Amino acid sequence: MPIIYNLPLKKAAGQTFNVEQFKDAVVLVVGGGGREHAIVDALSRSPFVTKIYCAPGNAGIAAQAECVPIADHDIPALLDFVREKGVTLTVVGPEVPLAQGIADTFADAGQRVFGPSAAAARIESSKDFAKTIMARYGVPTASYRTFEDFEEAWAYVRERPFPQVLKYDGLAAGKGVTIPQDAAEAEADLRSMLLDDRFGKGKVVVEEFLTGPEFSLMCLVDGDRVFPLALAQDHKRAYEGDRGPNTGGMGAYSPLPFVSEEDARWAVEHIMEPVAKGLVAEGIPFRGVLYGGLMKTPDGIKVIEFNCRFGDPETEVVLPRLESDFYLMVSAITDSTAMPEIKWSDDATLGFVMASEGYPGSYEKGFPIEGLTSDGLGVKDPDGNAIEGVRVYHMGTRATEDGFVTAGGRVLMVVGKARKLQDAWDKAFEGVEGISCDNLFFRSDIGHQAV
Repeated sequence: MPIIYNLPLKKAAGQTFNVEQFKDAVVLVVGGGGREHAIVDALSRSPFVTKIYCAPGNAGIAAQAECVPIADHDIPALLDFVREKGVTLTVVGPEVPLAQGIADTFADAGQRVFGPSAAAARIESSKDFAKTIMARYGVPTASYRTFEDFEEAWAYVRERPFPQVLKYDGLAAGKGVTIPQDAAEAEADLRSMLLDDRFGKGKVVVEEFLTGPEFSLMCLVDGDRVFPLALAQDHKRAYEGDRGPNTGGMGAYSPLPFVSEEDARWAVEHIMEPVAKGLVAEGIPFRGVLYGGLMKTPDGIKVIEFNCRFGDPETEVVLPRLESDFYLMVSAITDSTAMPEIKWSDDATLGFVMASEGYPGSYEKGFPIEGLTSDGLGVKDPDGNAIEGVRVYHMGTRATEDGFVTAGGRVLMVVGKARKLQDAWDKAFEGVEGISCDNLFFRSDIGHQAV
């Protein structure tokens, strides 16, 4: 299966690569979900990292980092913490603190932080802003119009063919996109977003409906320097067959057999690099992870969305394939220094998200989870040993005296790793089958476009 090409060392102007400056690193990871668990896991493999904190973290992350009871959006408290503990690098996981300006605050205080400024994070926090940037710099995407007024939006939508795509302009935890199939659905969705303020007061972007397989291309970006990571595909719908409401993601896999190396190069050169250079031209250079949610349409690759951070659950299948030192990579972006060669394993990874019944709607918490290893990072086989090739990332769990219990909508991501994608699916499924909980469900068709 093709993988995105490896990149040679690429230096920033006037900079050299010196690993000595990175020794004895103390890192804070901000966030507490599966993405942050995968980030902590990748950082833990670096010989340069001596201590990892995670705020607030979760029960699984606690096996690899010291969890700190500070909310990921409490920027003043986080800044006080890094000063008190001598943290040498902060890696920000979620979009909310980035949109609130955590990178700006930390940088102004002289703290090294991996993540874009609030202005650059608008590439995710405002769908309309992202569309404006794409139009200005010739990046292929769906045609669109933006509305603040319900009546104007409704008049436009009902005159256009269905299905259509409606996107709340601001942040909505991955749930602000609907695809109404008819006028009744569209009217209800518009009312929810523009009159009922379901996600808050804001605008709605109405987009042309595109067809084709979607995929995720995450890039480390430092101004006009763009370093692509391995491709992944996630599954947004809650139920098998891509049915049900949109979620934060029910599973993912990497690499992708339907995206060629030529496709990947084209996407980098015609989408990711123009956007990065465009943000520089706008006076808001991006520094962090630029996530491209892309679609391979009959008319070529087009942008569905941009995010300003690592994807979740894509990160949980991408970073396990990384053979390079993740800490050195994010440091190269943070400090605008030379990037080491980025190398990937030829192995495939595939993960199932185990979610609470009722998710993405209301759900109950506190259900015991059986079958995990004592540290929560693996799944036990019938003999009580950890199943080889299976890794568990915690998304929403809590530790009790009796073990782990559910504490969120998405609870665990069980990832299989093997030489072939089908074998990775088999491993992940074996892991899921080894976990027992009365209130969890999962999609067994993760990777159906490739397996």
